[in-house]
Amino acid sequence: MSMGLDDFVSSNTEEDMALKEKAVTELGVAKHGRPQQEELLKHYHAPGMDNDDAATMVNVFVKYKDVLVDEKLKAQQGTPPPDQAREKPWMNGLVTLVSFITFGTAPLLSFVILVPFTDSDMFKFGGACALAALALGLLGVAKAKIAGQNYARSVASVLFNGALYAAAAYSLGWTFRNVAQHKD
Repeated sequence: MSMGLDDFVSSNTEEDMALKEKAVTELGVAKHGRPQQEELLKHYHAPGMDNDDAATMVNVFVKYKDVLVDEKLKAQQGTPPPDQAREKPWMNGLVTLVSFITFGTAPLLSFVILVPFTDSDMFKFGGACALAALALGLLGVAKAKIAGQNYARSVASVLFNGALYAAAAYSLGWTFRNVAQHKD
């Protein structure tokens, strides 16, 4: 649940910061219109836009203050203004929570499912690793489908990162266990 809350707070903070940046940019355009327009001209010149074309675009934007502010935000931060990139922080948090519960419980299922069949912790651990790999593979497929990426690369990337983080977590747990049992 903490990961879902973390994602909600993070998304909400990003949105609040974007709204603050928009307010600052609106104030800058209102108080310092000409220098703001010159900055936008420089922004369009940088990639090689013709002077006349850049001036035409900026002159059109000047007629529509909201469009000018949005263009300034895109030029300054490279991101769309907050109202165009409207995310729902609660939805981000919910998706994170559901995916964490779904994919995070998969490895634990092997311990529940295999209890009637074996007492071997190694066998249960192997089952947990296999279910974790399956869950990570499915996550990689979902990521590829959503982002329009190559399935094999996406699955390989997610599996590699998952294995790396799992090894780090296992090593850290092993180290803490040994430190806690250490006697002078």
